[in-house]
Amino acid sequence: MAKRGHNEVKESLKELTRIFQPKDPRKFVRDYIRKYRITGGYEDELTVLVEHELGKLNSVS
Repeated sequence: MAKRGHNEVKESLKELTRIFQPKDPRKFVRDYIRKYRITGGYEDELTVLVEHELGKLNSVS
């Protein structure tokens, strides 16, 4: 995946995390990868990103 595309995926996923605030980050990432046809190998990295974003949201509340 190109660097520019990768950053777009991360920003999109962060925004969706803020909107939906998923209870299960891993399932949320799996659904995202399947829906948007993201190439394999990024699930763990993106799951950590979602967990981090959820942590930031919980600390603000």
